[in-house]
Amino acid sequence: MATEYDLVILGGGTGGYVAAIRASQLGLKTAVVEKANLGGTCLHKGCIPSKALLRSAEVFATAKRSDEFGVETSNVSLNFVKVQERKQSIVNQLHQGVTQLMKKGKIDVYEGLGRILGPSIFSPMPGTISVEMNNGDENEMLIPKNVIISTGSRPRSLPGLDIDGEMVLTSDEALELETLPNSIIIVGGGVIGIEWASMLADFGLEVTVLEYSERILPTEDKEISKEMERLLSKKGIKIYTSAKVLPDTVEKNNSSVTITAEYKEEKTSFTADKILVSVGRLPNVEGIGLENTDIKLEKGFIDTNEFYQTKESHIYAIGDVVGGLQLAHVASHEGIVAVEHIANQKPLPIDESMISKCIYSSPEIASVGFTEDEAKEKGFNVKIGKFPFKAIGKALVYGESDGFVKLVVDKDTDDILGVHMIGPQVTDMISEAGLAKVLDATPWEVSHTIHPHPTLSEAIGEAALAVDGKAIHF
Repeated sequence: MATEYDLVILGGGTGGYVAAIRASQLGLKTAVVEKANLGGTCLHKGCIPSKALLRSAEVFATAKRSDEFGVETSNVSLNFVKVQERKQSIVNQLHQGVTQLMKKGKIDVYEGLGRILGPSIFSPMPGTISVEMNNGDENEMLIPKNVIISTGSRPRSLPGLDIDGEMVLTSDEALELETLPNSIIIVGGGVIGIEWASMLADFGLEVTVLEYSERILPTEDKEISKEMERLLSKKGIKIYTSAKVLPDTVEKNNSSVTITAEYKEEKTSFTADKILVSVGRLPNVEGIGLENTDIKLEKGFIDTNEFYQTKESHIYAIGDVVGGLQLAHVASHEGIVAVEHIANQKPLPIDESMISKCIYSSPEIASVGFTEDEAKEKGFNVKIGKFPFKAIGKALVYGESDGFVKLVVDKDTDDILGVHMIGPQVTDMISEAGLAKVLDATPWEVSHTIHPHPTLSEAIGEAALAVDGKAIHF
């Protein structure tokens, strides 16, 4: 059976389902093809389940120091079965919500694997979608005027480092652990690796991080990375930077696994109950019929223009498959831009320097815009404003006073070039900085926004004052 659509979206993850909703709002007859579950990696194997576990870890760590707050407890223990049950109940609730949104928007959902066909009896152009149905029914043929590829990504490993799902894991398998090990080696000190390191240390594990670069979180501002390394070390996490892991050195026995890394010009072995590999993600571009089109790949990712059109002008691609910032909120906005371009709404391209990035470790990190080094490399004459959370009353009330807010400012124009934060709840504070970037604000404008007292956000206003040496409380 063949059905015609204005738009068919391959992949019902955060980018895909948001694109579908926007298309429905614009009156486009829309279908989503999803081989697993609506919500995709973010909802089922990424953002949401990992943050649920992080929250449980945070509560457990707080409970163990509750006497600091005058709350006396005894025999605080972790029930990891309940931790996982809570995580899954949140995922299930949100999945049900996405399903209802599809019904509300009258968006057809096909549960199966969609492949793009070349020119055929259905269409003289590539783009007809053949859906291999999960339930074994005969393939459905979808004939769209436009296609959006939103097939996401999967964890990558190092060549020669095999993922067995038992002793050597990716985040996919780690999220499904039934019991926690006593110790773990995390290969990779990027965003995902550091979130897991923070979480597992708060759960009480012995954690070792092996990072190839000269510092953890190499894409963050250097001062932020340095502060995070200091604070993770205080948790007892062992961090080795400039460590080159040798994948072919993995040795397993019944209860532990060992891997060797080149560190400080010597080969050093590390042993733990499990290894978690966190070295980035690969785009899901195989098996979806790209070979039947003129779509080009660039370093494995689908090549698009600023509106996410591929070389086939009626086929778009968004999210992790196009590279760039592999973030759920980025995929969502890419989907909106693509759909509005399809509908001739004249959307504005996304400016990557306006995109906020968050790391949900303890403490949290959030940033938008250029780091200090990036700004200098781009030729800006830079001035800096910093303000520590230890001088913020609300941070002391919360018992979380580590970290700071840092503004990177153009000395010549006074424009804010970047804002970087490490500390309590900064992922909920970064949108103020994001708005400041969108409005091309100056530190004067941010400092004249009256921040209520006592709040953590006062640190933003004080950092803006600090740019010109006018901070009040430090």
